[in-house]
Amino acid sequence: MAKSLAGGGRRRAGLRAWVVRVGSSIVIWTAVMHLMPILGPASWQPRLPKTWPSAACLDRRDPLRPNSTSMDAAAAALGEDGGAHLSPPALLPRRLYKSNGYLRVTCNGGLNQMRAAICDMVTVARYLNLTLVVPELDKTSFWADPSDFGDIFDVDHFINSLRDEVKIVRALPQKIKRKGNREPLSMQPISWSSEKYYLRQILPLIRRHKVMHFNRSDARLANNGIPMRLQKLRCRVNYEALRFTPQIEELGSKLVALLLQRSSSFVVLHLRYEMDMLAFSGCSHGCSERETEELTQMRYAYPWWKEKEIDSEKKRLDGLCPLTPEETALVLKALGFNSDTLIYIASGEIYGGEARMASLRAEFPKIVRKEMLLSEEELRPFRNHSTQMAALDYLVSIASDVFIPTYDGNMAKVVEGHRRYTGFRKTILLDRRKIVELLDLLQDEELSWDEFTESMRELHKDRMGQPTRRKVLLGRPKEEDYFYSNPQECLAIAQRRFPHENSNANNKMRDFDI
Repeated sequence: MAKSLAGGGRRRAGLRAWVVRVGSSIVIWTAVMHLMPILGPASWQPRLPKTWPSAACLDRRDPLRPNSTSMDAAAAALGEDGGAHLSPPALLPRRLYKSNGYLRVTCNGGLNQMRAAICDMVTVARYLNLTLVVPELDKTSFWADPSDFGDIFDVDHFINSLRDEVKIVRALPQKIKRKGNREPLSMQPISWSSEKYYLRQILPLIRRHKVMHFNRSDARLANNGIPMRLQKLRCRVNYEALRFTPQIEELGSKLVALLLQRSSSFVVLHLRYEMDMLAFSGCSHGCSERETEELTQMRYAYPWWKEKEIDSEKKRLDGLCPLTPEETALVLKALGFNSDTLIYIASGEIYGGEARMASLRAEFPKIVRKEMLLSEEELRPFRNHSTQMAALDYLVSIASDVFIPTYDGNMAKVVEGHRRYTGFRKTILLDRRKIVELLDLLQDEELSWDEFTESMRELHKDRMGQPTRRKVLLGRPKEEDYFYSNPQECLAIAQRRFPHENSNANNKMRDFDI
């Protein structure tokens, strides 16, 4: 009997010890799991054996600019490690809120117009506590690009990187679709609206209908007068959440690497001398009568291009036309770029083809395009997808030593702002109205070449993308500075993130010869 009781006691003691060990393990594991997000991955990852490859072999700096410290900041802005996709980031905690309804958005325009619109619509969804459906892209405009959002941007990264701000879903849930047999309320928000317009006019409609569809999204949020936290969210979406797909990022990296094999530095020239821009703007300076007629017919063929009768010469003198290739050659030469300068043309097909490029190529023989650097096999998946091709140009433009747009369209503005965010990197903002005046004086021999050169350099010494304040024009939002070309509310954040790049922010113009 005594032995039996002793045996029972030992078993109970063993059971208690086992329970204590299990309980302790659970407590310790729970504590570790709570501490991991606080301590970061470095605190719990195993150490590498000393015999493993050196840190140099595992260098995770920006793949767009190999061995370039000047591009570390751009890598961070383009996404974690410049889009290298080496390891998935830890998920942010999800923001919990009662959704007021679903917002569907159809973006219109080219890549950069849609990019800015996506940033605005995320901001609107966050402000109104909505659930955003992954935006739909324009497939009916001039470019007729069939690409979906996921063909251009990394959808998973987009959703997960914003989960602490707004809930984003890939599609409307089936239960929402089944509830309504009719199409959701569809409308165009008023352009350049403040956040108060969305709160007072749009939110009541969404609460009533549960699903709202914005069928146009360009310039639907004001440049100025928006609360600081919303302005910063616009930047976060633009510079962190909108990462291109791995395929686009990798090919963009290769383009930059190929350029750097040819030269230690390069210039990107956004030569917006393309048929659609010339037709839309009505700019035909230097074109033949046949070309002018062709451009006019195209302008009338597109009903959403509202301006039809256009005085081309007046627009040119007002500085509202893209520079021609011939004008661009003179400008670059006057600014001090020499014939050895490696120039990457970021644009679609130049109107007039190689014949129109002859004078520019004569002055700058080291002109290249992506079609010259990449094989047909590499470009085949991107053919007939103008938005994806534009994404490649965007990545090269961000990585370049100097960016020069010959027209202030959407790409020029959005790239300018991105380069400001990554350290006020040199972007030469051409004053086309003054340039045209000087060019005409040069052509009429009222100005010598030396006088023209001196005037051009003086004109642009403070137009290098240096820190400046946005110009605000009350009641005239189209004429004031665009938020995405100078996101000044976010640049203090950028300065803290990229101190090395911003240490030279206040430097004046450096020597043009690169």
